[in-house]
Amino acid sequence: MKKIIVYSLIAAGAFWGTPSFAQAKKAGASKGAATKSSASKGTATKTTKAGDDGFKAIKAIKYKVYPANTGGKKIAEGDIIDFNILLKCDTFVIGDSKNQPGGKATMAVRKGQNATDWMWVMDDMHAGDSAVIKVPVDSVMATIPKDNKSPLPEWMKPGNEIMVYFRILSAKSQEEAMKEQAEQAKAQVAADDKMLQDYFAKNNLKPKKTESGLYYSVTTEGSGESIAPGSNVNMNYTGKLLNGTIFDSNVDPNFKHVQPFVFPVGMGRVIKGWDEGVLLLKKGAKATFYIPSGLAYGAQGAGPNIPPNSPLIFDVEVVNIEKSK
Repeated sequence: MKKIIVYSLIAAGAFWGTPSFAQAKKAGASKGAATKSSASKGTATKTTKAGDDGFKAIKAIKYKVYPANTGGKKIAEGDIIDFNILLKCDTFVIGDSKNQPGGKATMAVRKGQNATDWMWVMDDMHAGDSAVIKVPVDSVMATIPKDNKSPLPEWMKPGNEIMVYFRILSAKSQEEAMKEQAEQAKAQVAADDKMLQDYFAKNNLKPKKTESGLYYSVTTEGSGESIAPGSNVNMNYTGKLLNGTIFDSNVDPNFKHVQPFVFPVGMGRVIKGWDEGVLLLKKGAKATFYIPSGLAYGAQGAGPNIPPNSPLIFDVEVVNIEKSK
C-alpha cells in the first residue's frame, strides 16, 4: 500500500523510507549538484500562473507557497533539505513527519518525475518557506500500473484530493552537507572512544586497539590459520550495550534463534566492526569486540534496542570456518 503512495504520489521519496544524505548521494543525487537543471532555473515560476484562489498549477498539482522572507537559501536540485510534511485526504492522515526520528525528514532535492510529484514546487521555494499542495487522487490513480493487484487505500477514491502541508526547515548544498557530516563523524569518533575508554577503566580492561578504532580482546586463541576474507564463518555471539543491556544473542533462548550465525567475512554482510574483528581470529577462538558506533550502526541506530551513536560489545566464538573456493 505504501509503495503505491511513494512511487505514484511522491515519486521515490517524501518521508517513508527517506534516504539519508549518504544514500541519496549513492543514488546519484551528487550529480544534481553539478548539473544546471530546471530546478535551479525556476522553471515552475516561469511556467505557472496563479488562479483566483492564489494557487498555481503545474503538471497535475496545484500549490501555494507562503514565503518566510527570512533570506533563506533558494532551493536548487541536489540540495539536502530538512523538512516537516503532513499528508491528508479528507480527515485521514496518510503520513506525518513528526512520527519520524527527530520529528522531521531529510532528503536530496531532485527534479520532478511525474505529474503528481510535489518536487516541482521546489522551484518556487527558499529555506524557511511553507507550501500547501493539492494532488488529485484521480491523477495519482492514473500513475498506478494497470496490472497492479494490491488493494488501494480506502481513502484513495475518485474525486478526492490529497493535501500536502510542507515546510522547509533548512537547506544545504551537497558540499555543505558533506562537510557537516564529516565534522559530525569526527566528533562522534572522539566521543565513542571516550565512552569506551571510560568503560575499560571502570571494568579494569586492557583490550588491543586497531587502526580503525576497534578494540578487541581474545580470551581463547583457537587453532590453525587466521580467518581469510571470503571465508564462510560459523559464529556464536551475544551483543550488548555499554550499560550491560543485551540486545541480541544466538546462544540465549530468550532471543529465539539459537543456531550458529553463518556469513561470508569481508563482504559487507555484517557491521564493519565484525568484518574487521573476525579476520583477527582463528577456528575455536573466543573474543570480545568493543565496537565504536561508526563501525556499528552509526547515527541511525538499529531498531528500538540500539540507540543512535551506540558503541557495542560482542562476545563471540568461532565455531567453524569454511574457506572460500
